[in-house]
Amino acid sequence: MDDLQVFVAIILLFAIVFFISALFYFVPVRLYIAARASSVPISLIALIAMRLRRVPPTEIVNPLINAVQAGVPVNRQQLESHWLSGGNVALVVNALIAADKAKIPLTFDRARAIDLAGRNVFEAVRMSVEPKVIDCPDPTKGRQTIDAVAKDGIQLKAKARVTVRANLERLVGGATEETIIARVGEGIVTTIGSAATHKQVLENPDMISKRVLERGLDSGTAFEILSIDIADIDVGTNIGAKLQIDQAEADKQIAQAKAEERRALAIAREQEMKALAEEMRARVVEAEAEVPKAMAQAFRDGHLGIMDYYKFENVKADTHMRERIAEEDNERK
Repeated sequence: MDDLQVFVAIILLFAIVFFISALFYFVPVRLYIAARASSVPISLIALIAMRLRRVPPTEIVNPLINAVQAGVPVNRQQLESHWLSGGNVALVVNALIAADKAKIPLTFDRARAIDLAGRNVFEAVRMSVEPKVIDCPDPTKGRQTIDAVAKDGIQLKAKARVTVRANLERLVGGATEETIIARVGEGIVTTIGSAATHKQVLENPDMISKRVLERGLDSGTAFEILSIDIADIDVGTNIGAKLQIDQAEADKQIAQAKAEERRALAIAREQEMKALAEEMRARVVEAEAEVPKAMAQAFRDGHLGIMDYYKFENVKADTHMRERIAEEDNERK
């Protein structure tokens, strides 16, 4: 009987410990006391209901305490709904507190939308108070300068620093920093390219800032451009001269190719003429070979006498002698 009583006592002890543990899990007494001490209107039933909905009470109550202490008008239902939507409750509350202290109009619904859009709403509020400086181009992307060519063919290498402030009204759906950098870079290239000479840009680098700002590059973005400052501008290579040299080299190569083509045609024509001359010589030799046959036939037919033949031979000998004399005279000269 004593053993049974001991066993029952142990069972009761475990039951009491389990009950107390479950009670403290479902009823966060310490969190309830902290909330009541901070004048946060919340009940134990509401805390137990959060547990049943699998909402961590600390994720809701602690930010709610911060909001109430800062005088920001939010309630438990709003914070719990945002947490269930997958938002960052603490970040939203901190952003609302920072906006309230900075006198920036920001409602809970807008802060919630910004957070659910994947933007850091607290960082956005900070950027509204403390503007951010963006390097253009972004050195982390591998480029150090924005290169452009003036009308005189001289290349200029520029660096710019863009001061922006977050626009909370356009933060949801607005373009990011990459768009600002791309637009500013395009504006710098256009401004330098429209300058008559590179000296004009070097003498007045602020002309780049003025013309770029006039283009309204922050439209459709999540930022408001406050200023564009040209941090550095250097002279690069003479692109115009380089292009002219390349063009001249290309023209030279084309001319050489055409000359080679004409030379090849001339050589081919010369070979054709040589072949034609050899052909004509062959025909002459062939024709001369027919002369003795014709003379023999003329003898047989009685059209040519022996005296005519001797006269022909004398003429040939006289012609040959004259040719030899002419050649000797030419050699003496």
